Amino acid sequence: MSPEPSDTLYSISRPVYSTPTFEHDHERQERAPQSLRERFVNSCRCSGKGALRVLKSHFPVIDWLSKYPAKEWFISDLISGVSTGLVCSLQGMAYALLVSVAPVYGLYSAFFPILTYFLLGTSRHISVGPFPVTCLMVGSVVLTLVPNNPTLLALNGTVLNDTDLQAKRIVVASTMTVLVGLFQLAMGFLQVGFLVRYLSEPLVGGFTTAAAMHVFVSQISIILSVSTGSYNGPFSMFKTLSDVFSNIHLTNIADLVAGLLTIVVVVTVKEVSARFQHKISIPIPIEVLVTMLAAGISYAADLHSIYGASIVSEIPMGFIPVQPPNTELFWDILGPSLSTAIVGYAVAVSVAKVYASKYDYTINGNQELLAFGVSNIFCGFFSSFVSSTALSRTAVQESTGGKTQVAGIVSAVLVMIVILALGNLLEPLQKSVLAGIVIANLKGMFLQMTEVPSLWRKNGTDCYIWIATFVACVVLGLDVGLLAGLGFEMATVVIRTQFPACSALGNVPGTDIYRNISDYKNLTEVPGIKIFKCNSPLYFANIDYFKESLRNIVGFDAVRVFKKRTKALKKIRKVIKKGTVVSVVSLGLDNEGFESDRDLELEKRGGGQDPVVDVKVDWALELPVRVSVPRVHIHSLVLDFSAVSFLDVVAVKSLRLVIKEFVRIGVSVYIAGCDDEIIRSMDALALFDEVVTRDLLFLSVHDAVLFIKLEMPWRDGTVLVSLKKRWRRDQ
Repeated sequence: MSPEPSDTLYSISRPVYSTPTFEHDHERQERAPQSLRERFVNSCRCSGKGALRVLKSHFPVIDWLSKYPAKEWFISDLISGVSTGLVCSLQGMAYALLVSVAPVYGLYSAFFPILTYFLLGTSRHISVGPFPVTCLMVGSVVLTLVPNNPTLLALNGTVLNDTDLQAKRIVVASTMTVLVGLFQLAMGFLQVGFLVRYLSEPLVGGFTTAAAMHVFVSQISIILSVSTGSYNGPFSMFKTLSDVFSNIHLTNIADLVAGLLTIVVVVTVKEVSARFQHKISIPIPIEVLVTMLAAGISYAADLHSIYGASIVSEIPMGFIPVQPPNTELFWDILGPSLSTAIVGYAVAVSVAKVYASKYDYTINGNQELLAFGVSNIFCGFFSSFVSSTALSRTAVQESTGGKTQVAGIVSAVLVMIVILALGNLLEPLQKSVLAGIVIANLKGMFLQMTEVPSLWRKNGTDCYIWIATFVACVVLGLDVGLLAGLGFEMATVVIRTQFPACSALGNVPGTDIYRNISDYKNLTEVPGIKIFKCNSPLYFANIDYFKESLRNIVGFDAVRVFKKRTKALKKIRKVIKKGTVVSVVSLGLDNEGFESDRDLELEKRGGGQDPVVDVKVDWALELPVRVSVPRVHIHSLVLDFSAVSFLDVVAVKSLRLVIKEFVRIGVSVYIAGCDDEIIRSMDALALFDEVVTRDLLFLSVHDAVLFIKLEMPWRDGTVLVSLKKRWRRDQ
């Protein structure tokens, strides 16, 4: 129940504050910025506690492992690690198909990154390893450099056999992984983890959904067991689909049935597990069960020999020797590596933040960059491909009781057991089963499409970003599409700041509250005062729109008013010179420093033989000459800058000119609500001079309005009755 207005009344008595007065009364302190040398010296200082703090920040395992409650958490981490390890093994093999390399390299990619992330990572819950989107991005580069049907793509001009082809592809994939790691490591050292914030949720949603489409299309050919060309870039997905439909008559029925059954069973069981998760303490490891069953059926029925099914075939036992990257490829894969580095990091940090928020701990974005950078460099030397995380795999680790990355180490041990001892049991497994597992795990990404109508109702601009990114990634490919989506997102930001919401404010009578007069009925405008608010920073791109909006709200153009008044004064002078000279005080030519007429200047200085005629005109009354001068219904303008977060040099120059344009037609300008940082920017950018002084700054709109009301007595005008009578008599 909301309180009654009478219960929440308050009264405050304080002076009317301009900014200079407030700064004087409260003794504003000037900040003493540190020199570059001082900052360098401070950064080089080190103590024992400081060194330990730095060590813990770069190796978070030192901090949390020393506090690890083994009796309470180890059993949970052990159970979680075993469950996650089984899923890691199968997903690693499945995602290797996206990279177009042998499944055994997927096992390596599920093992090595966990080791380094355990030492360097700040998330306790994410399961580090292959992610379908980054795998597909790596796979597109692999297929571009080493296509499916090479003729003389090899070393020494000889045709590559299948073994040489796989070797060549893993060199490309591991080299790209090292380069991705180098990019992430460099970004971490440069402390630019904040750049990932530009990948907004709508953009990531559109990108990952489009990536799911690409993954789905790439796996269709494996489920059907038909050959397709190697395509990358614009329209690659549609070209692949065209090849699939062209060769669909060659479909292997055994692979098709196995793939479809895998999709149906995995999706159904996961849906049941999700609906009854409150009753099922441990998620059903359906991928493991399906794989074991499929491998057994394939082995027993000899599907490869009898039906020609495509199987995993040989899985080498143990690890292969360290293989350095091929640095000659760096230049060819520079762009895709950068985009893959950003996407992999953005996805991992997004998932990590979800669980950090749930369990009340913090994620260090820059440290995560270092962790994934080192992990990918380390993986690249061991014939692995890019690591990130997957929401489904992380959900398994968390839902089965995982508390820390000890569960990750346990899962890595289980993957190692598969590599060293159990790999040969998976050799009869059909590749279509792995493809089915990949497609079944895309469900969450595809369901993001259902959020588009809701996004449209909440914010149309965010919906446009989602759709534009999705379409660009589907049509142009993931790397170029992501760049296009990011460009579109930046364009929406520029447009929204280039055309900000501007409004005239009215007062709630008897209060210091000012709101948009278009939004409330009981607001009143202060007579003679126009209050203008701009809800945006002011910079080179929107300053013209600011001036246009200001003209529309005040109802006149100050420059046009000045020119019309100057023209009217010329004619009034001529009328006066024809008869008796009337000497009055001049108004309208006092601010001669702006756009005054040269002849009028000469007359004002006493040039020529005619006596000087000084004219004071009340512009609100009828003029003694036939000149249409726009009416100015205000004597004061208050600019509410409470929503202005920054100014640039172009905006400051234009603002100074705008203020002077109003001042020379007799309208005083005040700026209210400026933050101290904005005032510092105004000082630094030289806004103030002899006309535009700091005295026009006020703490609030109400302070400015009260000041104007206190200063009203000097604003009365003199009506030229004698001049009007003479003009009528002459007519």
